[in-house]
Amino acid sequence: MNRRTAWIFLITLTAIMAVGFVYPAISVLQEAFINPHDQTFSLSYFGMVLTDPVYREGIINALNLGLVSTLLAVLIAVPLAVINNKYAFPGRKFLSLALLIPMILPPFIGAVGIKCILGTEGSLNGLLFNLGWMSPENPRDWLAENRFLGIVLMNALHLYPILYLNAAASLAQVDPALEQAAANLGCSPARRFFRITLPLILPGLFAGASLVFIWAFTELGVPLVFDFPRVAPVQILDGIKNLDRNPLPYALTGIVLVIAALVFLISKLVLGSSKHAAAPRPSLRSTPKPLPTWLGWSCAGLFAGTTLIASLPHFGVIFLSVSNAWHGTILPSEFTLGHWQEALGSALVVPSIQNSLLYAGCASFLALIMGLTAAWVIVRSDLRMRHLLDTLTMLPLAVPGLVMAFGYLALSQEGKPFACLVGANGSPFLLLTLAYTIRRLPYVTRAAIAGLQQSDVMLEQAARSLGATLWSTFRRISLPLLAAHLAAGTILAFAFSMLEVSDSLILAQRAEHFPITKATFALLSSLGNGTQLAAALGVWSMVFLSVALIGAAILGGKRGGLSE
Repeated sequence: MNRRTAWIFLITLTAIMAVGFVYPAISVLQEAFINPHDQTFSLSYFGMVLTDPVYREGIINALNLGLVSTLLAVLIAVPLAVINNKYAFPGRKFLSLALLIPMILPPFIGAVGIKCILGTEGSLNGLLFNLGWMSPENPRDWLAENRFLGIVLMNALHLYPILYLNAAASLAQVDPALEQAAANLGCSPARRFFRITLPLILPGLFAGASLVFIWAFTELGVPLVFDFPRVAPVQILDGIKNLDRNPLPYALTGIVLVIAALVFLISKLVLGSSKHAAAPRPSLRSTPKPLPTWLGWSCAGLFAGTTLIASLPHFGVIFLSVSNAWHGTILPSEFTLGHWQEALGSALVVPSIQNSLLYAGCASFLALIMGLTAAWVIVRSDLRMRHLLDTLTMLPLAVPGLVMAFGYLALSQEGKPFACLVGANGSPFLLLTLAYTIRRLPYVTRAAIAGLQQSDVMLEQAARSLGATLWSTFRRISLPLLAAHLAAGTILAFAFSMLEVSDSLILAQRAEHFPITKATFALLSSLGNGTQLAAALGVWSMVFLSVALIGAAILGGKRGGLSE
């Protein structure tokens, strides 16, 4: 790539990211810091938020949810990753893949399923009724008594695969010769783990933990479903109702953004300063050690049990979608497929699917173009500014979707710069397409970078030396080599755009423009069989995400964790 073309690409992409990503984030902070009366810098709104007991409780609850969810996810993921890395046991490959099942169900939909299990008339109480351990006249509402714990469990069970993938990728890079040397010197297995293995995998764990914390800290859907309003993300959503008259939601959003940015910055500093971050590749590959029969089956049972527990929300959603009556019994007492038929004919469900396909399809196409162009500049050019572009395209992973959605909404009010992106009938098509594109751009960019790094640049140089144009070289040589990686990244971007929560809930205001997630929330609050229809839509979401993830895995092959 010649420098002129590289500069054109870099400037164009930087401008798009500045308008679609940096500007909305800064606008939230600006509204929080600027006094509207005299346009002077002020910390008064932040002071009002931090001194308001309701807002302060919401921030503390969000921080606690993020910290406890991350800690629980670490306790689940790290032991499983270590066992899978070091030992061979029955069904090892299948069970390690089964651990990723929670990723196929958005957590807020899983919360609907878990309510069917832990509610007053849920499966757990039904089991206790049958065993005689609880009176049907005095059922226990497990969720009402432990909403905080329920949200933590939902977050941890949904997000531990991120940490598992990071831990597995980090363990694969640890040189087994180091542990063998320590073992020969009489070091116990526990001491070897804490003195050698853990420090080596800590950067990868910290990177994954930062993503888990940001996700759990800003999670909106699960607290809404569990009726837990005293948490910052829900308070921000409630603040939208009087956005023009109340500046405090801006300040609260700014606090959320600052906390998330600090966590991401600390993770980058830890990765950059760690003396183990640039450790050489292992001199030999570790071979899983066979275990005695009983111990091997115990490990298999641990993996299967974790998968089963993590899949309880999935089972709850599936059974709810086909239940005609489910009150105080372990399983529904009456089954029906009528909810599926009614969902397909619903005036809310079918249009929401069409809307999501439109929004996500356009966003994925734009993300593909932008991600491929960015990756080309980052990998194939020698511009010093390419590192800035690399950072810009990855930052959407660190900035909560809730913050970006709030920024887009604020900028799309009448008289604001993004008002032109709202259709004449209030359609959020351009807003949601832009938001989805920016949020999912990292998936395509990382996939394209991986493909370019694995393809031999000499092939492209040979074609150019024989007189082929840049476009011809890309079309005839580069694109076939990158096709699998690009398809994998684009499929992931499309799948997660289809089921995006924060942008969808905040930016889609009218029923005719609802995407799938907003339609699901609307059904949950409707009378009659709305909950069952929402569950049917949730099962469709599971099937869709399963197909997308399997397709991405087949096309992209086995790639490392999410710490890049």
